[in-house]
Amino acid sequence: MNPAVKWMRKIKDSHTRQKLVSYRDKAELIRKRNLDAWDEQRLQAESLRLQKEAKSGTPLDELLVDAYALVCEAAKRKLGLQPYEVQIMAAVALHEGFLIEQHTGEGKTLSAVLPAYLHALTGKGVHILTFNDYLASRDAEWMGPIYRFLGLSVVAVQAGMSLTEKRVAYAADVTYVTAKEAGFDYLRDTIAITADDTVHRAFHYAIIDEADSLLLDEARVPLVIAGETAASERNDDTTFAEVAKQLRHEEHFVFDEFNRNVYLTEAGAEKVESLLNCGNLYESHNSHALTSVNCALHANALLKRDIDYIVRHGKVELIDEYTGRVAENRHLPDGLQAALEAKEGLRSKTGGQILGTITLQHFLSLYPIICGMTATAQASAIEFKELYSLQVVQIPPNRPCIRIDHPHKIYTHKEAKLKALVAEMVSVHATGRPMLIGTSSVEESGILAERLRQMGVNSYVLNAKNDAEEAEIIARAGEIGAVTVSTNMAGRGVDIRLGGGDAKQAEVVAKLGGLYVIGTHVNESVRIDDQLRGRAGRQGDPGASRFFVSLEDELIVQFGIDKAIPPLYRDLKQDEPLDEAMLRNKIAHIQRVIMAQNFHIRQELNHYSDMVEEQRRILYQDRLAILTGETPMSPSERRVRLFYIDKYWAEHLAYVSYIRESIHLEALVNLNPIHEFHTQIIQAFEQIPEKIEKETARMLAKLGRSNDPSEWERLGLKSPSSTRTYIINDQYAEKNLLAPVAVGPDFIGALTLILKPVLRPVLSRLFRWLRER
Repeated sequence: MNPAVKWMRKIKDSHTRQKLVSYRDKAELIRKRNLDAWDEQRLQAESLRLQKEAKSGTPLDELLVDAYALVCEAAKRKLGLQPYEVQIMAAVALHEGFLIEQHTGEGKTLSAVLPAYLHALTGKGVHILTFNDYLASRDAEWMGPIYRFLGLSVVAVQAGMSLTEKRVAYAADVTYVTAKEAGFDYLRDTIAITADDTVHRAFHYAIIDEADSLLLDEARVPLVIAGETAASERNDDTTFAEVAKQLRHEEHFVFDEFNRNVYLTEAGAEKVESLLNCGNLYESHNSHALTSVNCALHANALLKRDIDYIVRHGKVELIDEYTGRVAENRHLPDGLQAALEAKEGLRSKTGGQILGTITLQHFLSLYPIICGMTATAQASAIEFKELYSLQVVQIPPNRPCIRIDHPHKIYTHKEAKLKALVAEMVSVHATGRPMLIGTSSVEESGILAERLRQMGVNSYVLNAKNDAEEAEIIARAGEIGAVTVSTNMAGRGVDIRLGGGDAKQAEVVAKLGGLYVIGTHVNESVRIDDQLRGRAGRQGDPGASRFFVSLEDELIVQFGIDKAIPPLYRDLKQDEPLDEAMLRNKIAHIQRVIMAQNFHIRQELNHYSDMVEEQRRILYQDRLAILTGETPMSPSERRVRLFYIDKYWAEHLAYVSYIRESIHLEALVNLNPIHEFHTQIIQAFEQIPEKIEKETARMLAKLGRSNDPSEWERLGLKSPSSTRTYIINDQYAEKNLLAPVAVGPDFIGALTLILKPVLRPVLSRLFRWLRER
């Protein structure tokens, strides 16, 4: 190791050790505050005193020891839980604004209660942002007795609540809510016509559960609110879907080197022209056909059923690539969603104008203070520091982790890997040891479960198709003889207890070696692998993990690991695993490289979204001043101004989307795409205030300052009849945005997938540049 790096690591480790020593000292102070002799009235009076102190401006640091000691006593009396020293240490770190890495089963839920209580004493509200509605409801109900005993209110927000119910929930001292639902509610607030229609109050302090997932994996997920219009059925989507199904790989279309994008060849374009009888596909009058064909081709060639999505209850449901769960309320961009539905023979109903959008990253930045907790943070510590100024602190476990993580078993081909997997599971199952098998997709989980059934081994299957049964399946996953075949669903937010919670069974399972976790593939991110491993070995339990890999796995092929394989093994098909340390090292190296690439992608994409978010905040501040009456005016002027602010912001978002689709083509004429993007959207944004003023004056003259709402509606000042919220799954847009465009035989076909043909100025410059060469 480089001496400088070694020295820096030593300094860093020393700093971390000092932090942990200070946290342990503070935890010792808290644990020494023995409140056993206090009756309930005295404890509650102490809580009231702390609230008065906090609201009068006493720094929370000065109240921490008393507050934490009070919560510990309340937890013991109301829930029978005595916080461990390490849980209190974690709670101190959370108060200080750190991102804590706390092992699975170490009690993050209880750790969060201490800083939540402390910050809620100010009366400004605390949000605990969870991974899903179930966890929000469970944790609020579970920890609720502590807060209520100490005189604080606690409510869980659930999707589908009424406006009044949500306003009450966000007014509580502590609110458990998913980050996405809180974000959607914020978007609804941004288009409210009266202050009474808003639900959020000013943001204060947020504790982010499963922080790596929300802050990294889903950080750039755009939350969208759209105005609903009469549904319009696009009858031509079926036609384009049928065309795409008649195109053949290599002859009519090709993939890029990573199989992330698909391009028409010249022969493919001719085939499409023949099938549609549309003439030259690249002429301006065929712009809709060109876009629709490319969307249909992408849906048909790149999106796989039971891998990328499932079809359930007559609709397409996307699968989250990181969790294996159905990504609720998530859509693909633009015509790609309609194309996918047409591929599956479903009618697509689209319509509505996007009224507002915000990424999770930007939404979370609205909180003045954030902290977070997860079992896997250290692997991405640099990214947390760079993007959020969050430093990771690793909290030691209450009991040492004794899980055995075996080295990967690597096979030459998939069939050999599958045979080895089944043989391993049958052999282990015969001993009665419970197993959890993490698979890559719904499809693979089904195939593996069927193979096991044929070998006489029954298994529980947990995937996006039966997610409603998750709690029941996980509760039994640690029982003697249990075999659970799962997607990444079982890799996060679940706690598998040995013996299913039965003490006698747990003892037997422990003697068998504890839960055995098997991964059928390695993920792009080491964090996802570690989440799966972390299902075993909770609280000092025995356990083991192993990953099975083949040289035909997507990750291996996609990133060229096979090229590093000695020629002797490249064409070899053998049933025995390859005992090559070099291969294991190469896989680990590739995972690090991919994580670095994804970090770079997020940095690059932030350059595009940050400017739009800055513009949104500028306009929203003006809107908020009007909504709250800070900017005086009559009711009619307020209504008119709010209408035109919303109208021109929605138009600006549509323009931004249109520009961003093809801005990277500027690089082909030696221009900086990000600079050009900023230039164009700044110029457009600067015109908005003048448009608002002009149209406001014109409408007020028509209204004659009338405050009659019916007159407002008659003149077109109508709010959307209804709104809908959804998430854009923009991983495909991201890949296109950063994909290099190569000039070659299929250049025109490659260009059309990512080109909005109406972007004529760029196209003209492009062809002029090509001719000059």
